[in-house]
Amino acid sequence: MKRTLSLFVGFAFSLAALAQPHQSPVLVNAIKAVPDRTYGNHDPYEVPLIHDTKAPKGYQPFYISHYGRHGSRSAWGGPLYQTFPEALAKAKAAGLLTASGDSLMNDVNTIVTLHDGMDGRLTKLGFKEHHGIANRMYHRYPRVFQKGSKRVVAMSSTVQRCIISMTAFTNELSALDPSLDIFCDTGESIIAYISNGASEYVSKESRKLLKQLDDRVVNDTLYTARVIFNDVDAARELLGFSMKSLEGMVYSFASIAGSFEIGHDMFHYLPFDFLYKACEHTNMDIYLRQANSVELGDERMVTTVPLIKDILKRADSALEKGDVAADLRFGHDFPFVAMCSFLGVEGIGDRMSLEEARYKWFAYENTPFAANLQMIFYKNKSGDVLVKFLHNEKETHIIGLQAVSGPYYRWSDVRAQIEQNIHKYER
Repeated sequence: MKRTLSLFVGFAFSLAALAQPHQSPVLVNAIKAVPDRTYGNHDPYEVPLIHDTKAPKGYQPFYISHYGRHGSRSAWGGPLYQTFPEALAKAKAAGLLTASGDSLMNDVNTIVTLHDGMDGRLTKLGFKEHHGIANRMYHRYPRVFQKGSKRVVAMSSTVQRCIISMTAFTNELSALDPSLDIFCDTGESIIAYISNGASEYVSKESRKLLKQLDDRVVNDTLYTARVIFNDVDAARELLGFSMKSLEGMVYSFASIAGSFEIGHDMFHYLPFDFLYKACEHTNMDIYLRQANSVELGDERMVTTVPLIKDILKRADSALEKGDVAADLRFGHDFPFVAMCSFLGVEGIGDRMSLEEARYKWFAYENTPFAANLQMIFYKNKSGDVLVKFLHNEKETHIIGLQAVSGPYYRWSDVRAQIEQNIHKYER
């Protein structure tokens, strides 16, 4: 999503006009505990506690189907990455910065330097995130890679941050087991299904629905200015921009600081009500455009059918031929959310109205940087196949299906539900 100074100023104005008479206690506590969650899908990957429910007797893992979002990345700099540092330097020279303003200026300059003119670039943290996920996958399910086929197929969006995420992941697998035969691929035919997005209709209608969140309560728009400047009126006159726009400028840098491992919270320059509204806005923008909302979910599922069919085709081939240990896909957050919704993954795929979802659906836990879905296939000696779903490496359930045991589902039941949805949404 490319951003310019004017967009940030407009965003700050729009958020100032938004209000939340009833905030979700879950979301309030979540973003206070980990401020990086405020931007939702800019939250660096949070490694969960790993837990595996024992598989039914006689079943062993043999194949993994995986989709991973790229890891933590830089943002889109635009004019803001020049104008805001210059404005802070100008205020510094005039003696208008507080100690907090000095700290902000240093953080902003650090981010601009690390950004290095490269928009959407995978950061060192993003590389490490995929290293870690691959490492845990291998050690969690060693039998998949050590028994049977040694072939792993990895496919990526043509976008560089996805390709490098794939490289980090497969490099770690190769280091753990040099005998693996890993094939990596990308190209236009792959991105056509691996990186599907919402239709223009869905995007347009979601913008209309988001206006329902505008409750017309104004935040303290001078809070940030008072934190940064020792004389707000003098700073306004010197810099020539509205102090209302300052929130959006600071927020743009704070929201990506975690990707660069700045090491401390940059959101403390902003009032909490602003942060909550910004977080809610991001959550619902993603939910309405990409997930299984009551209002737009059916229409959104249409464009994810090709990706779902690829998952089925490759799983069927692996089950029939036994010639692939894992199919790995590397893409983006929007198709990831739609895919999980189509499959009925509990939590991320829940079907709710906008009014309900604003209190229950949070991007930081559903689609952070390096978000992933792993389908772990098991079989017994008679050839019966079960599948377990891991959302961000945590065992989860499938909406509308009865598990055989714990999180384990009969593949024939899962497949039948998927086919039913393909028939419903394919056009």
